[in-house]
Amino acid sequence: MKKSTHTTLPNRRGFIKKTAIGAAGIMIVPRHVLGGKGFTAPSDKFNIAAIGAGGKGLGNLSACSKSVHASILAYCDVDDRQVAQAKMSWPEAKYYHDFRKMLDKHEKDIDGVIVSTPDHTHAVAAYAAMQRGKHVYVEKPLTHDIYEARVLTEAAEKYKVVTQMGNQGGSGEGVRKMKEMYESGMIGMVHKVVCWTNRPIWPQALSKPGGKMPVPSELNWDLWLGTAPYRDYNKGYHPFDWRGWDDYGTGALGDMACHIMDPVFRILPIKYPTSVECSITGSYSGNFQEKDYSGSFPDSSKIHFSYPRTDGPGEIKLTWMDGGIKPERPEGLGPDEAMGNWDGGCIFYGTKGTLMCDCYGANPRLIPTMRMENEEMPAAKEKRVPEGHHVQWVNAAMAGYENGETSSPFSYAGPFTESILMGNLAIKAYNLKNPELENDNFWQGDKRFIGRKQLLWDGAKMEITNLKEANQWIQRKYRGKWDFSSV
Repeated sequence: MKKSTHTTLPNRRGFIKKTAIGAAGIMIVPRHVLGGKGFTAPSDKFNIAAIGAGGKGLGNLSACSKSVHASILAYCDVDDRQVAQAKMSWPEAKYYHDFRKMLDKHEKDIDGVIVSTPDHTHAVAAYAAMQRGKHVYVEKPLTHDIYEARVLTEAAEKYKVVTQMGNQGGSGEGVRKMKEMYESGMIGMVHKVVCWTNRPIWPQALSKPGGKMPVPSELNWDLWLGTAPYRDYNKGYHPFDWRGWDDYGTGALGDMACHIMDPVFRILPIKYPTSVECSITGSYSGNFQEKDYSGSFPDSSKIHFSYPRTDGPGEIKLTWMDGGIKPERPEGLGPDEAMGNWDGGCIFYGTKGTLMCDCYGANPRLIPTMRMENEEMPAAKEKRVPEGHHVQWVNAAMAGYENGETSSPFSYAGPFTESILMGNLAIKAYNLKNPELENDNFWQGDKRFIGRKQLLWDGAKMEITNLKEANQWIQRKYRGKWDFSSV
């Protein structure tokens, strides 16, 4: 394991600020004074390296670049086809294929790292940056596995770096208004929440593709696989449809729950679920005896979480739906009024009323919606983030670990991600077979399968207590030299 250098390398900004007076007592005039209007002194630059520079990676780079302090120093991607725009936008930045080489080459120069790879690479890439003392911005979901989320949460504290998960709605106006409405007592004590999304909008419930396709000359397939088991290249995996495959993605839940369920975790007194159960569709279409659907997420799922309240006795029930499944229209919402938006939504059911929002916590509104006009809204108490999610991270990183503040630091995003991924454990456990019943005919009933049950969860220990076989998915086995001690 490479030793962190963030405690030994001098901080460029801090060093310059401390040398306002030279050894001979001569005042050193800051360079921004001499440079004129619009000049940013080197001491005020925040050098960024990006791991993943196409698609969402390009978007994250562009958003961070809105900060006057941001300087794009380097970026890497395993596919040359993905970086055409990045090369045009930041022609002076250095380009790499392997993020490990980039981090080693610029270890003294990089201040912050953006991770925008497929889910299965998030944890090792972020950890490699963090142990080198770099502040990190990591796309949602924070990790592919529950264990990885716990590792990154602890690493952020250990290495004292500023962190942010890429659920930008967490910095939005909507979720702050929702929290103010809830804490003012407008809907009373919440006992039930339902969340839903239209995802997946990519193929799922598929048999593993066969055959061997030639690897595109622009793609380093081995680097793209990273931690995942080796398999031959297939265009069904890259560049987008990886989300539907368990080796690389986390399905509809992993893609959208970090956006849609964020208000739930930000507002309500919950942390880890104590139980989860699900029902799914799509995984058993076709001839089950001839096809293997175990590597792909289902067409749709409905997942039920139970959370003990952290503010007293009782529990909060949360239901997640995806793949076109929607909850019942809440009482008081007109037949022609929108329920959520195209991406999905979230509904809080309280003892005194109902509160609904769109994806990202946007457009919060009481139900019936006439309450929004007839009742006085609470005063704004929650701190707003006018600079946006990305620039907030840059500013916080420049302020330092002790002083910087972000909306989704890993202390929040880590446990949140663990909870979300618990839902995927239920989905995977749904397919568990009982070896003793292997010869039974599938169509004779469900007795061949042992996973279709409620899973009991010990969040602190990261353990399913009533179905030990399902614990295999809490922590994956990485391929080759891709573990945390090797990056």
